[in-house]
Amino acid sequence: MLHYFLVLSCLYAMSMTMPVPDYYSYSPAVGDGSGTEFTTSQEGRITGIRVYEYPYTGYYYNNYLNGLQLQYDGNWTELVGMNGYGNEKTMTLFDNEYFVQVSGKYYSGYITELMFVTNEGRSFKVGQPSGLSFNLYPTHDGSALRFLSGRHNGFAITSIGAHWAVLYNNSTTP
Repeated sequence: MLHYFLVLSCLYAMSMTMPVPDYYSYSPAVGDGSGTEFTTSQEGRITGIRVYEYPYTGYYYNNYLNGLQLQYDGNWTELVGMNGYGNEKTMTLFDNEYFVQVSGKYYSGYITELMFVTNEGRSFKVGQPSGLSFNLYPTHDGSALRFLSGRHNGFAITSIGAHWAVLYNNSTTP
């Protein structure tokens, strides 16, 4: 009996010292960061995105992104921000397609442009290209966008960050 106890104790000790692979990364938020925090975190795979943009009418230097929603396995998240003024733009992902990059611009405290790029090379761009550029991407190969976080002030999105994770690795099955 003591022999089994020693063997199990050794196995347990070895498993505690083995590093656990880190398949998660975070791209820190960019933008002003004023207003209320948000997150789009949900269970499942992202299958689409919807963004509302304040229309450029010539009265303002640029337009702002008023709100956004992610779709997880066909179900939309709650709206982040608002859609009262905005033009709605939507992208639906194909099976086995996922976002691998989020780029854009921010100006005068607001996110003015977002571009989402997929592993299949498709892109979804919304907003106007004015302000400071940013590029959010994962640190691990095979990672996909899992959710977005940031802040909004009730009028528009003021900051955005991206959370990434490997969808499938050698220790899981698709």
